[in-house]
Amino acid sequence: MGAHSAEHAAHPILAEVKPAILPRAELVEHHRDFKWITDKICGMVEGTTPAWWWWCFGIAAFVASFTVAGLIYLVGTGVGVWGHANPVNWAWDIVNFVFWIGIGHAGTLISAILCLLRQKWRTSVNRAAEAMTIFAVVCAAIFPVFHVGRVWMAWYLFPIPNANYIWQNFRSPLEWDVFAVSTYGTVSVLFWYIGLIPDLGTLRDRFTAAGNLLKARIYGFFAMGWRGSNRHWSNYEMAYLILAGIATPLVLSVHTIVSFDFAVSLLPGWHTTIFPPYFVAGAIFSGFGMVLTLMLPLRAIYGLEDLITQYHIDCMTKITLATGTMVGYAYSMEFFIAWYGANPYEGFAFINRAFGHYAWAYWIMIGCNVITPQFFWFKSIRQNTTLVWILSIFVNVGMWFERFVIIVTSLARDFLPSSWGYYSPSIVEIFTFFGTFGVFSFLFLLFIRFVPIMPMSEVKAVIPQADPHGAGH
Repeated sequence: MGAHSAEHAAHPILAEVKPAILPRAELVEHHRDFKWITDKICGMVEGTTPAWWWWCFGIAAFVASFTVAGLIYLVGTGVGVWGHANPVNWAWDIVNFVFWIGIGHAGTLISAILCLLRQKWRTSVNRAAEAMTIFAVVCAAIFPVFHVGRVWMAWYLFPIPNANYIWQNFRSPLEWDVFAVSTYGTVSVLFWYIGLIPDLGTLRDRFTAAGNLLKARIYGFFAMGWRGSNRHWSNYEMAYLILAGIATPLVLSVHTIVSFDFAVSLLPGWHTTIFPPYFVAGAIFSGFGMVLTLMLPLRAIYGLEDLITQYHIDCMTKITLATGTMVGYAYSMEFFIAWYGANPYEGFAFINRAFGHYAWAYWIMIGCNVITPQFFWFKSIRQNTTLVWILSIFVNVGMWFERFVIIVTSLARDFLPSSWGYYSPSIVEIFTFFGTFGVFSFLFLLFIRFVPIMPMSEVKAVIPQADPHGAGH
C-alpha cells in the first residue's frame, strides 16, 4: 500500500480517480519456500512407487495391448479389416489422427507461446503439458503410418532417394503433414528435454547424496554434466528461448496444415477457408481439455493444491471457454458461408450434417463443444474441481466427434447419390483406437513416476522469495 500511495502522490490524477488496487494472485500458496518446492517435486520420483500407480500402469498396459493386437492383425490381414468402403474410404484413421494431433497442440502452446508472453502461471502445468504433447503425437502417428498398408514401406513418405526413383507429391497437403508433424514432434521433444536438464541435475545430486549411485548415474547421464554454473544457466535460458521462438510458429502451422488436408479438396463440407483458424482454435480447446483431465487428478493425488492453485484452473478454464466459443462461432459461420455462397451442394452438406443420418453425432458435438465450455462463465463451477474435470472430459469427447462429423458426413453423402452409404467402424478399428488411450496413459504414467512433473527452477522463480527487491530483502 505504501508503494501505491507514493504512486498516487506522484500522479495527482490517480489520487483523484482512486483506481481499484487488484491484488495479484499467488502462483504458489501458503508461502512455500525453495526447499519445500524441491522436496515436494523430487519426492514424487524418489519415494516408493504407490499402489495406485501399479494398478493404473497395469490397466494402461492392458488397454494398450488392444492397439498392439489390432495393428498386428491389420498388418497380417490388410487394411480391409478396417470398415472403410465406398464412399467413405478415409474415416477412422484420419479422425483419430486429427484428434490426437489436436490434443498435442496445447503442450507447446503453454510452454512456448505463454513463455514468450511472460505468463508466469504456465510454470506449474507446462512440463506435464509438454509430455502430453509428445505422447499424443506418438498416438497420432500410429494411424497414418499403418494406413499406408505395407507399414514397412512408410519411409517412402519422406523424400529419400531410392532405387525406384519414386518421389512424393509435394503439392499434396498430406505430404506437408509429414514434414509439419515430424518437425513439430522433434522440436517438442527438444523443448521438453532442454527444460528437464536442470531438474535432472538436481535429482542426480540428491540420489548421490542418498547413496543411490545407480539412479545417480542414470539421471547424471541425461543431465549432460549440468552443474548449475552461471554459464550453464545462461546457455540454458538462451537455448530455451530460441526453441520457444521456433516452436511458436509450429503451433500455428501444424494444425493449419492438417486443416489443408480437407480445405484444399473440392468436397462440399471440406472446401472452406475457415478451416485453418477453426482447426487451431479447436486444437487449443481440446488440448486444454486434456491438460485439465490429466492435471486435476494428479493435483488431488499428490496434494499439489499449493502449486496448481485455483488461479491456474481459472486461467485454463477461461482459455477453454474462449477457444470453445471460437469453435462455436466457426460452426455457425460454416452454415452462413454455405448459405451465402449459394452453392446447393455445400448447403445440402451442412443441412445433412445437422439433420441427416449422422445428426446424432452432430448434436453430441454441439453439446460438448459449444454448450459445455459456457459453464466456465460461472465462478462457482470453475471452483468445483470435480465438475471442471467432468466438463473437461466432455470437451475431449466433443472434439473427437467434431472430426468424425467433418470427415464422415461429408464423404458419406458426396456428389453421386447412387454411391451414398453409411459408415460404421469395424471392431478392429474401435479396439485399435481404444488402445491408444492405453498407450497414452502408459507413457504418461512412466513420465510422472520417473521425471519431475514441474520445472522446479521456474516454479521457484515465481514465489516472492525469488524477488531480490521484494519483502525481506
